[in-house]
Formats: sequence, C-alpha cells, structure tokens
Amino acid sequence: MDMIAAYNDVGSYRGAAAICGVDHKTVQRAVAAHQVAESTTRAARQHNYDVVADVVAERVARTSARISAKRLLPEARAAGYTGSARNFRRVVAKAKRAWRSERHRGRRPGVWAPGEVLVIDWGAEAGLHIFCAVMAFSRWRFVRFAADEKAATTLEMLASCFEELGGVPKVVLADRMGCLKGAVVANIVVPTPGYVRFASHYGFRPDFCEAADPESKGIVEALVGYAKSDLVVPEGLVGGDLGRSNEAAGTWCQEVNGRPHSDTCAVPVERLDAERPLLGPLPSLRPALGRAFSRKVDRLSCVRFGSARYSVPTKLIGRSVELQVLGTEVRALHFGEVVATHSLVAPGETSIKDEHYGGPRHPPRRAARPRTAAERAICALGEVGEAFIKAAAAAGVTKLGAELEELAALEAAHGRDALVAAMARALEFRRYKAADVRSVLAAGKGAPRPSAPGGALVVDLPKVPTRSLADYATDNGRAS
Repeated sequence: MDMIAAYNDVGSYRGAAAICGVDHKTVQRAVAAHQVAESTTRAARQHNYDVVADVVAERVARTSARISAKRLLPEARAAGYTGSARNFRRVVAKAKRAWRSERHRGRRPGVWAPGEVLVIDWGAEAGLHIFCAVMAFSRWRFVRFAADEKAATTLEMLASCFEELGGVPKVVLADRMGCLKGAVVANIVVPTPGYVRFASHYGFRPDFCEAADPESKGIVEALVGYAKSDLVVPEGLVGGDLGRSNEAAGTWCQEVNGRPHSDTCAVPVERLDAERPLLGPLPSLRPALGRAFSRKVDRLSCVRFGSARYSVPTKLIGRSVELQVLGTEVRALHFGEVVATHSLVAPGETSIKDEHYGGPRHPPRRAARPRTAAERAICALGEVGEAFIKAAAAAGVTKLGAELEELAALEAAHGRDALVAAMARALEFRRYKAADVRSVLAAGKGAPRPSAPGGALVVDLPKVPTRSLADYATDNGRAS
C-alpha cells in the first residue's frame, strides 16, 4: 500500500506504519520527501537541439513537411546545432508529425451512387501498358493491355469497357493524362477536342482528379497494383504477346468480378446487375478513333496501307473504306462499322483472311478447252479423256495433236467403252501414244492387269505324310 495514502488516511506515522507493515520512521521519511518534492519545481531539461527548434519548425512549415533531415542538417549546423545527425533526424521527424497532425484534412470515405462514376487509369509493368477501369459503386473491374498510352488507344480501351459493361456511366473520372488533357487553366483541366467528341458520342461527362492527389482516385490505384501483383507477375506476362496477355486479363477479370469484394463484401457482377439499368444506352456505332485514312477497295478486294495489302469483304469492291491504326492493329471501317481487322505487316507483305472471300483458297484448276474436232472427241470421252490429255502434256508429248486424231479414229472401230478402257490402262502404265492404245485394244481382255504390291500372303500349306530319319538308317548305323 502507498505509505503517503495511508498517512493521509489515518493522520499518524505509527498508524500508517501499522497499515503498511513497515516502521514508523520509514513512513516519516517518505512523507517528508513527498512534502519537499511538492514544494520545489523541477527545472526543465535542456537539449542540444533547442537552439534550432524554431529553424526546423519554420522550414518544415515552408516545405509542407517534405524537406528531409539530410538537407536541413547543414542549415542547422550553421545555426549552432552541435549534436549528432541521428538525434537531428528525430527532431525533424517530430516536427513533421506535429505539422501534419495540425493540418490533416480529415478525408471521409467515398459514397458512390449506382451507375454514376467509372474511374480509369494507366499502369506499366514488364513492358506492358495496363489499362484499368472500375465502377465505383459495384467495384466491377476491367483490365486490358496495350502497346502504348496514346489518346486513340485510351479511347479504344474505354469503348471496349463500355461494351463489356453494357452501358455508359454518367461520369468518367480520369487522372490528368497527357493524352486526354488539352490544357489546365486556373487548376481546371481542359479536355482535348477528341475526348470531348468521344464523350458527346457516348453521353458521359469527363472529369479529372486533383493534381498530385492520389487519394482522389485511390479506388483505381489499388486496382492497378492488384493487377500487377495478381495478374502480370504470376502469369509471367511480357510486352511482346498482347494477344495472350489480353486473353489472360479477360479470364482474370471474370474471376475477380465473380467473388466477393473485400470492401463491399458483395460480388461485383451481382451489384453490377443492380446498377446496369441506371447506365446510359450504348450508341449503335463506335466513333472514329485516332487518325483515319481513306482507301478504295481494288478488284482483289484489298486495300493498301504502308506499302502492304490488307483484305476486306468482296462486297466492298470499288467502294471506299476508312483505315485506323491502333497500336499493332489495322481496322477497316465502312460507315462506322468495322468490316475487317488485321495485324500490321511489313511493307510488301499481304494479310489475307479467308472469310472475306467466302472460304479458303482453292488450288488453281486448269480446265481443258477443246478447239479441234479431235480434241472435242477425246474430251467427250469424259474424265479419262481429259486426264489422258493432261498427263500426256505433262510428260512432254509434243505431237499430242496428231496422236489425238488417231485416237479419235479408234472409237469408230472398237467402240466408245473399249477405247475408254484402253486409254485408262495406258494411263496406268504412262503410255501416251496412239500406238500404245492400239496395242491395248489388240490384246483385248487377255492382257494381264498387275496390281500394286500388298502384304504377305498367308495360307495353310497342305499336309503330307512324313517319315523319320531312322527309316533310312543301315545296319551299321550309317545312312545309305
């Protein structure tokens, strides 16, 4: 028990000593020391940094608590500070904490309305440019990869986000991106004319965050970091293969949007279903993004760009289309509708898609076109006659015309069927003269017809009576 409290309670040394279990003289000394301590005031302890405390406070306030102790130490030395650098760092840190505690702006959590705000931003990792967008209310996320962060690419990603979202939000909140920012006047961001046309086409209001204020768009900053740590690094994505990267991004978005969010404790796709009726309708066509090049479709159903050739549907032959280059992709548009999409190819190369021509390319077929009477007679025999002419031509029979006249004359003597059979047999043996066919006709049905070699012939051999070798032995054991 406290001896001072016991003494104040009973008013005597011996009574307090009996309560505390000590000698009364001990209580007397403790009470006397307490009375002396109360009657004297302890002097404040002096520190070696007191001489520069005002200098540190003034510099911290002037720099909004951004100056470092390393940069401030020479000035403190000149002002009379003789202590260590370690102790000075403590002084500066204490001054910064005091300055921030008095000037904290007291941010409040964001309260979002359904279908109101879509927040977008760019990030970079492993040579990839990552476009991230998140619906503020439902926390529905959209992540895709691109080769650059140009204005056309950004608007293309935003259009794809709207199409996957199934509607258009009222406000698109972006960082002060150089590709969307035309100017800044009185801290008000002036969007580029292209971005204004794009926003007017889709019917949303463009908005920009405050400068140097990551807290105002922390909802998408967290998504950028999440995409880097949970998608780019585990999947081992690199900047060379955008197709594989975007395919992985689509699968990843389906996964994260289908499980409960850590902040809202709700599934984003379910909350999106609730706010989708509040989104604006999508326009029927995408606007022209980036610089467009007009080209006329030639007779090969192709357009030329950058000394390369790109195919478009054959129904557009003779018409003009607009070409747009977005990263490594070339798009052909006709009245705002995308009719063809190709990857950029090198000058002199050609990019052809079979669906533009109704199917895959068929090998060229050189049909026989008879002119003379003999040629017409042989071609009238059907496939055998045409095959005979082509095979003889390939074999280099230069006097094929005269041979065909003799062959045509054989039909009257032997009949059509016999001549066709003889020509087919001559084709098997690669004999292309009229004399060879005449020999086959002369042999008739008795001519052998060899066939291609096949497998081994396996038959059961007949059984015959056999005798033992002992039957041939002589009396002395030798065979006779």
